[in-house]
Amino acid sequence: QVRLVESGGGLVQSGGSLRLSCAASGTIFSINAMGWYRQAPGNQRELVAGINSGGITNYADSVKGRFTISRDNAKNTVYLQMNSLKPEDTAVYYCNADIRYSAWSPSKSNHWGQGTQVTVSS
Repeated sequence: QVRLVESGGGLVQSGGSLRLSCAASGTIFSINAMGWYRQAPGNQRELVAGINSGGITNYADSVKGRFTISRDNAKNTVYLQMNSLKPEDTAVYYCNADIRYSAWSPSKSNHWGQGTQVTVSS
C-alpha cells in the first residue's frame, strides 16, 4: 500500500506564489518519475511538470519560467514551486508517482494523490 498526500494549495491573488508538496509513504523500494498534473472544470487533466529519478525535468509551455519542480529522494517527496500565478492556473493539482514496491517488482505508475485546490483570483 502506497499513499501520496498533497499539501500547500490555497487561494492567492494574481502574481502570488504557492509551494505544493507531495509525500509518498508505505511500501516503497524506489520511485522513478514523479509529476504534477492539474485539472480545471471543463478541461482535461494535463501534465504541468515532471521529474525523473535523475533530476531531469520537463514543463508545460504555459508554466515554463514560473514553476519549478524538485524532489527530495530521502523523504520520497516532490515539490512544485509556483510563482507569478495567473487566474488560468486555477485548478485541482494532483501528484503522480511511478513506484516500485521491491527489487523484484515492476514499477506501477497509477499512484495518485487526492488533489489540492489552487485558486488564483483577479
